[in-house]
Amino acid sequence: MNNSMINSSVSMHSLQQKLDILSNNIANVNTTGFKKKEASFEDVLTNVKSQPEGFRQQGRFSPLGFNQGWGSKLVQIQTNLAQGPIQSTGNVTDFAIQGDGLFEVAVSKVDGNGNQVFQPAWTRNGAFSLTPDATGDTVLATKEGHFVTGVDGKLIRVPAGLRPVVEANGTINGYSEQDPSAAPMNLGQIKLVRVVRPQLLQDAGDNLYSLPAGITEAEKANILQNVNPGLDTTNNRVTLMQGFLEQSNVTLADEMTDLVMVQRALQLNSRAITSSDQMMNFANNLRA
Repeated sequence: MNNSMINSSVSMHSLQQKLDILSNNIANVNTTGFKKKEASFEDVLTNVKSQPEGFRQQGRFSPLGFNQGWGSKLVQIQTNLAQGPIQSTGNVTDFAIQGDGLFEVAVSKVDGNGNQVFQPAWTRNGAFSLTPDATGDTVLATKEGHFVTGVDGKLIRVPAGLRPVVEANGTINGYSEQDPSAAPMNLGQIKLVRVVRPQLLQDAGDNLYSLPAGITEAEKANILQNVNPGLDTTNNRVTLMQGFLEQSNVTLADEMTDLVMVQRALQLNSRAITSSDQMMNFANNLRA
């Protein structure tokens, strides 16, 4: 197999991975809180092909030899946490995050002994709802049934007859619907985390993110940092907006432009393989 066939076949594999990423972005253009994925590539190997000394002619300024590549490979898929458009819904259980923050939720799992355990996960989708529990109260949960976590590690409970009002730092106060003049009741505070290294987050399905297995608390702190309690005072402050939802940050025009470019690159590499095959066929059929 000649160099052009190797180069093209390796590049086509990477382009196919890029095509899958673009397809996933386009499919989630209307998914609430979705963050698009971006791919990074690098050369597999580059060496210098030497040329005969006879190529050194008077007046030639370029050095002997030329760079020879062997295709490119996908080295990283990173989540782009750029802010998406904010849309008003008027729903008291809808929340939008401003800044590089995530909600923490508790995902129910079954361990090896058959017991129910809760594992932390993180999401940007703030389309929550109030779900009844066994105590007669309602708890704040995602549409998929994952419970929203408070800063104390417990669930956010909203007793019946109270209307939740959430401040910018995630603090929830419950106001009586029967007695508007009654003092509000503190119901807890929604836990928010800031993403420091989004490239280390892993997709867990249902628009959720998780951390790599076996990670330590010190390593976790280098990926996610707690924002609560209190507001963050840095330039990258993370705040909440009640009654709003953040839309996907996928721009369809940009994704379609990249899609056309990937398709053209696939077409070019496919023609390179076809041309190399034809030249090898001509060489095999040569007669002295």
